[in-house]
Amino acid sequence: MPANNENPGDGDTPSKSEQTRALILETAMRLFQERGYDKTTMRAIAQEAGVSVGNAYYYFSGKEHLIQGFYDRLAAEHREAVREILDRETSLEARLAGVLRTWLDVATPYHEFAVQFFKNAADPDSPLSPFSPESEHARVEAIGVHREVLAGARTKVAPELRDVLPELMWLSQMGLVLYWIFDRTEGRERSYRLAERGARLTGRGVALARFRVLRPLVLEVHELFTDFLPGMTKALPDPAARKPAP
Repeated sequence: MPANNENPGDGDTPSKSEQTRALILETAMRLFQERGYDKTTMRAIAQEAGVSVGNAYYYFSGKEHLIQGFYDRLAAEHREAVREILDRETSLEARLAGVLRTWLDVATPYHEFAVQFFKNAADPDSPLSPFSPESEHARVEAIGVHREVLAGARTKVAPELRDVLPELMWLSQMGLVLYWIFDRTEGRERSYRLAERGARLTGRGVALARFRVLRPLVLEVHELFTDFLPGMTKALPDPAARKPAP
């Protein structure tokens, strides 16, 4: 069986294969925190997990793939954790603030780990970058959450903005993640404040975008990110392709 990023099956009890995969991933996360990403080898991970090196590579093709497994798990945990908020709230600001706060809650145990491997993920050519092709599964999951945020809000969204707004909201979340990585306040208090204020600003901006005169500005901001932010050209669809033919 080739290495993959799929989540465990739908059954309540994980299979032995799923348990082994989870054990390897948990062991890798612990060693990455203790020794650093660069100094941790697949052999060390296998030894600590009590499996053969070949078995470790059977589930994960390398350290980069382990990080992708971490991304996928974090995305799945976040999607599950926000379900109650999205089922309850109808205000766009409340929905988005809840989604961002919940991400901070879910990610809290991994803060020191995120600090350590950030220099690898910040490289636009690295497979660990959130904009890389390897990160597509987790990225699509995260953008999907923002699509749900918009779809369930009572705020009306212009049809031409329904595709680009979730992507812009995800980009703003990436900005929050970057701030959170370097946040040294007690309990990452400033990150939570940033999430609240960012959600308020986004809610107001989306409400204003119902005025046709402001919609081109939103599209232009999206094009700006897509054209110039490292990795975005490959990560998100070309906005020009969405424009109707003259």
